[in-house]
Amino acid sequence: MSFSYVSHLYCPKCEAKYSPQKAVQLCSCGSPLLVEYRLEELKSALDRSELAARKERSLWRYHELLPIERADSVVTLGEGFTPLLRMPKLGGGMGIPYLLMKDEGMAPTGSFKARGAAVGVSKAKELGVRELAMPTNGNAGAAWALYAARADIRATVVMPADAPEITRQECAAAGACLFLVDGLISDAGKIVAQAIAEEGLYDASTLKEPYRIEGKKTMGLEIAEQLNWRLPDVILYPTGGGVGLIGIFKAFRELQALGWVQDKLPRLVAVQAEGCAPIVQAWKGKKTESAFWPASSTVAFGINVPKALGDFLVLDAIYRTDGCAVAVDDRALLQEQLRIAGEEGAFVCPEGAAAFAAARLLRGSGWIREEETVVVLNTGSGVKYPNTVRAAPPVLQPGERLTGRREPRLRPGDHPGGQERNR
Repeated sequence: MSFSYVSHLYCPKCEAKYSPQKAVQLCSCGSPLLVEYRLEELKSALDRSELAARKERSLWRYHELLPIERADSVVTLGEGFTPLLRMPKLGGGMGIPYLLMKDEGMAPTGSFKARGAAVGVSKAKELGVRELAMPTNGNAGAAWALYAARADIRATVVMPADAPEITRQECAAAGACLFLVDGLISDAGKIVAQAIAEEGLYDASTLKEPYRIEGKKTMGLEIAEQLNWRLPDVILYPTGGGVGLIGIFKAFRELQALGWVQDKLPRLVAVQAEGCAPIVQAWKGKKTESAFWPASSTVAFGINVPKALGDFLVLDAIYRTDGCAVAVDDRALLQEQLRIAGEEGAFVCPEGAAAFAAARLLRGSGWIREEETVVVLNTGSGVKYPNTVRAAPPVLQPGERLTGRREPRLRPGDHPGGQERNR
């Protein structure tokens, strides 16, 4: 059996095809490229029941549906197969008894970005890449820097100056060439594009290489397997660049083609912040692409993306699954973050909290029904955003007794860079 059943790269806009054996970025028409597999051949070679016997408890258990053609090209830190947890108290309060969380905070580097980095860096290694560059809001840059270090690939990362400080530290620790820009990820992207044009670096920007999405799609493969190949009714995903939502949709369509799932596809929900909601605005207007969102601002830094390259793919996935797009205000998502930790013991990232807050809104409007199975993607650990929660505990003197009523003294925190900087 082949390690991979990758066939070719194709353009979802003009249908041009490219070889996966060559380093290709975008289509000549400017569109992102997607990976196609020999699914009919794989369907005859592998039955889903064989997966259960595999000892590999990482995303590489699905190597036939990943674009790496040689096993020795794989660069891994054990990413994938994160838990799918019941959230009974939170779900009970929302009126969603079958509420589940796919917890990507358990991934290496503390976020789901490890998935895209693992597959993207592995393919870069296979293609002979020696140096890559990318803009980032933080977590992706940290993940790619660390995986690149493991693969002996030099990494250059540019991020906004008010990105979470810990992600800077991860990049620096990995030996990446790190630069900060006083602006947004779109500003960082312009700087990276110029360096790539001048120095011929491998562009690892979101959707400017075709393989990050293949790592992200494994969230969908895992959700299907963890639910015994029964798909949920609704999946909520915090959406900046939207690669994970595109990938999950792609995963489910591939599983349908293989005959591994027969259910109707889940309704996909793109969750954004009210201060940066280009996908929501486009969906409300029934558009196929979004407009640039000026002066974007949100404490959920990972979804502060004013214009996504793959916005048309995100919107297509929403429309084709009868999904929707929802914007949540910062106050609501920060309150939800505290509620999740206090009720379920999970310290989720602000982006994940936004997705839970959106589920609460959609249940209140009746869009989500009580009997439905709902999966929320928590895309990272709250530990990576220490300033979103402020603790104000009393200070005890040595020997002082614990007396009186004991209650937590917490409040939503301030954005680490200050709202005036998060434009």
